[in-house]
Amino acid sequence: MKVLSPKWRQIAISAAGGLAVGFSITALSSSVSIALAFAVMASVITFTFLFSSAKRRETKFELLWPDVVDHLITGIQSGMSLVEALSQLADRGPRELAPYFAEFNRQVRKDGDFTAALAWLQKQFAHYASDQIFEAIILSRSLGGTHLLQILRMVGDFIRQDLALRKEIEVKHGWIKNSAHLSAAAPWLLLLLLSTQPATAAAYATSTGVIILIAGIFMTAIAYLWMNKLGALPKPPRVFGGTL
Repeated sequence: MKVLSPKWRQIAISAAGGLAVGFSITALSSSVSIALAFAVMASVITFTFLFSSAKRRETKFELLWPDVVDHLITGIQSGMSLVEALSQLADRGPRELAPYFAEFNRQVRKDGDFTAALAWLQKQFAHYASDQIFEAIILSRSLGGTHLLQILRMVGDFIRQDLALRKEIEVKHGWIKNSAHLSAAAPWLLLLLLSTQPATAAAYATSTGVIILIAGIFMTAIAYLWMNKLGALPKPPRVFGGTL
């Protein structure tokens, strides 16, 4: 049995959610045009929510990098080599990152090429914070390894400060975005309440009513996407991406 990709799974769930809402509105208002409008809106909102959930998982993923630095520092201070400190992250590091460091350990043991295995890690994570950690490791190796702990502490402090600042900005933007979302939803909530009246259902069953619904969907979608774009924080560039 073929498994759906995450993108198609999101589309299927969104379509199912839209159909469910459409049938519910049809039973409530007996208006097919209003039900279709709500079905489209429900599908778009569901897809956006699922996409945002994936983004939130990515954000949670990036919060793990300070812990990675701490584990590396602890391992090196306990007498481990750099390869051992990276490999032990498969067992003692963040659970979400364990499979990647386990594969790193396997590659190093198989080929003995530390630089290639580290480049593989950097390619898999493709994140500005992980780039800084791996570049710090490469830099310390070029300097003989004597400054590794100092460099790792500096990188760890920088990543923590950056994540804390971004979190503070996201919290301040959050209430503005929520207010904007509520403003976009208010007309549709009013329409939902009015749709129980036969006169409202009859009005939106006409060609003019359908045009108004289509225009409302279009304008709401544009406003929703625009306010999300304005409220989104720019993603830090990968300054060291692909330099290994």
